[in-house]
Amino acid sequence: MCSGVHTSTTSTEQSVALTSALQGFLDNFRRRKVGAPSVLDDGRLPVEYGNIGHRLTRTPRDGLVATSDPVYLRVVEDIRRQITDGTLPPGAPIPSRAQLTRKYQVGETAARHALRVLAGEGLIIGRVGSGHYVRERPALSPLHRWRFLDHPAPFAADLQSQGRRVTWDWHSEPAEAGPDIGRRLRLDESTTLTRTHYVFRGDGRPLQLVTSYEPLEFAAHNEEERRSLVARMYAHGIKITEVVESVHTRVPRPTESDALDLPAGVHILHIERTHWAGDRPVETSDIVIPGDRFRIMYSMPV
Repeated sequence: MCSGVHTSTTSTEQSVALTSALQGFLDNFRRRKVGAPSVLDDGRLPVEYGNIGHRLTRTPRDGLVATSDPVYLRVVEDIRRQITDGTLPPGAPIPSRAQLTRKYQVGETAARHALRVLAGEGLIIGRVGSGHYVRERPALSPLHRWRFLDHPAPFAADLQSQGRRVTWDWHSEPAEAGPDIGRRLRLDESTTLTRTHYVFRGDGRPLQLVTSYEPLEFAAHNEEERRSLVARMYAHGIKITEVVESVHTRVPRPTESDALDLPAGVHILHIERTHWAGDRPVETSDIVIPGDRFRIMYSMPV
């Protein structure tokens, strides 16, 4: 019996050969499809390769893989820092999309998204045909919540004491309490109340929205009856003993943004105010104030 010489390849050698062949195929494919672009120092493709929001990292075999690190955030963070530290003062122009792509080496989509984020934060405003600018930041006026409680419009009296010219409009209507107002006034949600809407303006500019709810028998029906709520309740034999306010900030509803002429990104201060006579709530209001125009001040005697 003859025994011939038999040659075998180990599984390790086969694996190495297959991996080498596959890597060669991928390298060739990459050269043919994308022209083997050079990668920038921070791991990104050059702008001409559509770098819209991701970085590229090298695999152990030098392959290029997209990661989820959004490069537009570099643009947002840098411009936000310049606005905050005063490098870009109010009214200063923001670079155009084309300028941003060149300066930060990002794609146009990333530049557009960065501008959208900055506008959404209320840091910049866009002007049609002119570009984007750093938004003016008005000085915050103080609102003293404990003052002028005997005035028909404490908000107006407070601002008038600071030299502002304030006007307001109002209209009343019957309305069902509903779950939230019913809870606040300790009434059944089907109870009919008087709902009064107010719009306050300072020098012609809208400054505050108020929606007040009170039982039908206490409501003022004309301008002559519209004295301070404390005095009006006293005329009905009810003495106000406490005013409770709960303050929070939130995103404005579209109707509120329109009514107050709010720039994009500005939140509102929402005050829930309730007048109490002993343990009975007799009036409650939702007060909406632009968060970029006022600061709320309280005094707490000790």
